[in-house]
Amino acid sequence: MNTRPLVLVVMDGVGVGPGDRYDAVATADTPTFDRLRGAGVYQEIFASGTHVGLSSDSDMGNSEVGHNTMGAGRIIAQGAKRVDDAVLGGEIWEGAWRNVVTRATTGDGTLHLIGLLSDGNVHSSWEHLMLLLDHVKADGVQRVRLHTLFDGRDVEDRTADQYAERLEEALATRTEGTGLDWAIASGGGRMVTTMDRYEANWSVVEAGWRAHVQGTARPFTSVGEAIRVLREETPGISDQLLEAFTIVDQEGAPVGRVHDGDAVVIFNFRGDRAIELTRAFVEGSGFTGFDRGTVPDVFFAGMTLYDGDTNMPPVRLVQPPTITDTVSELIARAGLRQLAASETQKFGHMTYFWNGNRSDPFNAQTETYIDIPSDQIEFDKAPQMKAAETADYIVRALQEGGYDFLRSNLAGGDMVGHTGNFDSTVLAVEAVDAAVGAIAAAVEAAGGCLVVTADHGNAEDMVERDKQGQPRASEGGQPLWKTAHSTNPVPLYIVDYSDQEWAAVDGVDAAGLSNLAATLLTLLDLPVPENYRPSLVAVARNSG
Repeated sequence: MNTRPLVLVVMDGVGVGPGDRYDAVATADTPTFDRLRGAGVYQEIFASGTHVGLSSDSDMGNSEVGHNTMGAGRIIAQGAKRVDDAVLGGEIWEGAWRNVVTRATTGDGTLHLIGLLSDGNVHSSWEHLMLLLDHVKADGVQRVRLHTLFDGRDVEDRTADQYAERLEEALATRTEGTGLDWAIASGGGRMVTTMDRYEANWSVVEAGWRAHVQGTARPFTSVGEAIRVLREETPGISDQLLEAFTIVDQEGAPVGRVHDGDAVVIFNFRGDRAIELTRAFVEGSGFTGFDRGTVPDVFFAGMTLYDGDTNMPPVRLVQPPTITDTVSELIARAGLRQLAASETQKFGHMTYFWNGNRSDPFNAQTETYIDIPSDQIEFDKAPQMKAAETADYIVRALQEGGYDFLRSNLAGGDMVGHTGNFDSTVLAVEAVDAAVGAIAAAVEAAGGCLVVTADHGNAEDMVERDKQGQPRASEGGQPLWKTAHSTNPVPLYIVDYSDQEWAAVDGVDAAGLSNLAATLLTLLDLPVPENYRPSLVAVARNSG
């Protein structure tokens, strides 16, 4: 067994782009990337669509499925695909769904649907929401309230009004002439309303609770009025930052606050930004996120399992994939010591998602997890994020010795890329490059092996494009900056500073993130399971 340290760096959201002036990765000064590319094995691998278990190759990759896939070593049905399969097989309409309908059709019950209003297929699916509405109608639910979160990240920004109009049309089509009472009851931008993650900022969830549950957020008479006024107050504001609001009637009363006896469903399928609101609904007196006031007695269900270790939510419409024998589980069984370090924004990806939806170490005696608190500031205002601090942890661990496999995530390319601020994203990529450089120097000093890749693309393609791939501009001629992920491939750099040389394996079909686990095991001289996708490297020469 090879005893040199193996270090993996995941550059979140740093893909391989077109190389034009809207490519923040190509624009940035990246001497480390340039040097690594010529120092060892380099190739570009798939990180989106069916290559990571999503429904189609038009589906952009994301951090959750990217880390799940990297850790699993196989292509697992993920996100929308998992729910799609449950819909096709009819599984979703049995079990918990029947309980939801029963509660919503008993007495004065109301069904509340809360989630991201988007067809980006990263956190939620427009098609899933439409199917839910179809079944709600077929099952005779009289009163339905929609609590809409606006995207601006996984879809073109400043389109919230268009999605809201589409939803209102969908509601009207299904209820016309029926006497059904369906309406939109609240909303807000996903980064300031409800969709916090990893307990980075509970006030975001509290804002959603006031809007959706208590009906005490800023009042508007319609979702259209809310979006229009909020945009007028802050020209150019991104959809993701729109203030939380509540829809009220002519007397100023909320049209859809949550009451005892109601049913509540979160229709997001991705867990990281749904867990905290879920906890607010289902946890008892031990909940400490914020003061919830009186918690309504409701039947609550999530779209799927959001946190396997805490069984959150206890009730879900679709059961999650079971991912066993992940790469870190195999490394733990081999008795090797592991370190995972990331700032809070991506800590769960390097632990929970990487481990196959498991938060705890496989062996607490041999695994160390380091969570570096993220800044409480808009990411484009501090685009370096915690790249340097994350690198410091890895460098220090290498200098102290004792770890066999060290993994980390550098969040800037993704989180700053989501702001649509091109100049800040360039700075973020340069900070990532510098951090990788510091880690590479420490790996070289330790005689170790360095693997650098990304979980999906983002920073390398920062403009909306037409079907021919040409950049789109606003009526004023300004670029339409993109805040979403991409379907571009991602880089894979492998540089071994020991006496062992590696060569790329020819003929691997559709090489992607699912090949990373076998590659890591090969670099560690550990056996690769037969059900894993193959390694992308093989020994070229061992002079030892």
